[in-house]
Amino acid sequence: MTGIFRAALGADFHRLHPALQRRFDVGLESGYACVGTGTMSRIRRGPWWTVPFLQLGKLRNILVADVGTDVPFRIENYPYRDPFGRETVTFVREYSVRETPSRFDATMILDGGRIVDYLGTHQHLAVDLDLTVEPDGSLLLRSGAQRFYEGPFAFRFPMLFSGRAELRESYDDAAGEYRISMEVHNAFFGFLFGYTGTFSAEFPAAADAPERLKPVRHERRT
Repeated sequence: MTGIFRAALGADFHRLHPALQRRFDVGLESGYACVGTGTMSRIRRGPWWTVPFLQLGKLRNILVADVGTDVPFRIENYPYRDPFGRETVTFVREYSVRETPSRFDATMILDGGRIVDYLGTHQHLAVDLDLTVEPDGSLLLRSGAQRFYEGPFAFRFPMLFSGRAELRESYDDAAGEYRISMEVHNAFFGFLFGYTGTFSAEFPAAADAPERLKPVRHERRT
C-alpha cells in the first residue's frame, strides 16, 4: 500500500522538495501524521457581495468568512480508514481570528488514480484535484469538477455557484518552514477568498485520526 499522494503523483512524487515528500507521505503505511502550526500573514476575501456566499459555506466548514492579518492557524493531516475501507487523510485547518476559531474541513481519498477532496463536515461536496510538481519542488493543487451529495440526491455542482481553488505549498530552506498560499475564484463573483502563511510541522506516530477531525457523515460516492 502507498500513501494517496505518492500514488497519485507516481514518479513525480520524488521531484517534490524532501520536506514536502515527508509532509505528503502521510498515510496508513507510513504510520505518521503531520501537524502544522504557524501564522497566516493575511486572510482576505472578495468584495462585500461575496460575504453571503462565504457565510453559506461557513455553515458546514467549507469556506471561511473571516479576514485578518498575522492570524494563528493549525493544520492537521491524519490518516485513517473510512467506513467504506478507503484510506483517507484529513486536511483540517483552524484559524484563530476570533475567540471562536474558524474551521475548514476536508478529507481526501484516492479514487482511480486521482485525489478526491471531500469538503465540509458532512462530505457534501466531492472535488477532483489536479496535482502538479513545480520546477522548484513545490506542489500546486487545482480544484476541478465538483459533485454535491445529500441523501439520495446527487448532481454535478454548477461552477457558477461555486469556486475554483488554487493552492500552492513549498518549503523555505533558509527559514526552515513551510509556505502555503491559496486563492478561490468564482466565474461570476471573481475573487472569493484567499490566504498566505507559513508554518512548522511535527510528525507524530498515528494509525488513526482523532474523532474530532473526522466528518460527521462519510459519503460513499465520488
